[in-house]
Amino acid sequence: MRFLAVVAAYLIGAVPIGWLVARAFGMRDIRRHGSGNIGATNVLRTLGRLPAIVTLLADVLKGYLAVVVAAALSGGDPVVTAAASVAAVVGNCWSVFLGFRGGKGVATGLGALLRTVPWATVAALPVFVAVVATTRYVSLGSLLAAACVPLGAVMLGYPGSAAVAALAVVAIVVGRHHANIARLRAGTESRLGQRRDGPEPGVSGGSPR
Repeated sequence: MRFLAVVAAYLIGAVPIGWLVARAFGMRDIRRHGSGNIGATNVLRTLGRLPAIVTLLADVLKGYLAVVVAAALSGGDPVVTAAASVAAVVGNCWSVFLGFRGGKGVATGLGALLRTVPWATVAALPVFVAVVATTRYVSLGSLLAAACVPLGAVMLGYPGSAAVAALAVVAIVVGRHHANIARLRAGTESRLGQRRDGPEPGVSGGSPR
């Protein structure tokens, strides 16, 4: 049952919310537009505010629900709960429904960690808001806020399995942002509010990163 709980978390995390929302709003495949990503930031740039809000909230809810379901299936086992938070993010980033491609794990990771290490996650949110408000770089805000969560989990006394899970989620998020990090260093990263119709530089054929 523990294994099935983690698999269930992966499958819930793998539901491609941004792709589905874009289809509902008339875009056949959002992976061929903007950054090629299925997350809320690219939905905002290519389709506008409402679809982006729907994508963001649904991705957060998806991550939270994945951990809740896994916890219920495992009888509240803390190790399974922690593993499920990682599995949900893995599902989002490497979705079985999209040929093992997907998003960058930020919103799904937020939802998952809100269930696993809630206070550490909430404490990191002001970092995201402050960085995005001052720089308008969503990627930078996401990376810096994510990096705060494992430290917060340790400082707030969460179980070791939960802190390790938070660290694993952060590692995935950072890895999925490798292209963003390169653009931040080069000064070519897109800022919040910029709209792009075609693929960004470095996105061959609009394939997702």
